[in-house]
Amino acid sequence: MHGFSTVISESTIYVAAAVPVVMGITSLATRNDALLKDALCVGVGLGLSVGLCMSMKYIIDRPRPYETFPDYIHNITTEGSPSFPSGHTTIAFSIATSLTLAYPKWYVAVPSFLWASSVGYSRMNLGVHYPTDVLAGAVLGAGSAYLTYELNKLLWKKCNNKPLIGLKSYQTTP
Repeated sequence: MHGFSTVISESTIYVAAAVPVVMGITSLATRNDALLKDALCVGVGLGLSVGLCMSMKYIIDRPRPYETFPDYIHNITTEGSPSFPSGHTTIAFSIATSLTLAYPKWYVAVPSFLWASSVGYSRMNLGVHYPTDVLAGAVLGAGSAYLTYELNKLLWKKCNNKPLIGLKSYQTTP
């Protein structure tokens, strides 16, 4: 079971980096302004959640479970940062929430949140997080994504939903 947890846990950074990048490249290749705006929103939400998470980790400075209870918690991996909140879970729930808000369909939400929940579980199964670390990470990731999504809507409304500057070079004139 630890092998599955390791794979899921290690997938977090790659998936988080790939989602906004692939969305952005696809939007430029297909000249899809709405997709580019979604990619930016996902990326900014991810950045906000990571920034908040890392700040909280070092302010709170909670030791890892395997450090606090070495006789009871046997870690499979070690981490260099404090425990609270779970960074992997924050990232996973940020991506899952951003995708679900941008594309509110069950076939987006269910796999996204199943993956995010699996990431959270994997962090506990590997012995590197307490359940409260994972819960806080889920709330922080989802909350950051939601805040970014709402601010993004306000921004584009204020800008009259104008196309992004970079896409003007792709527009053809008759």
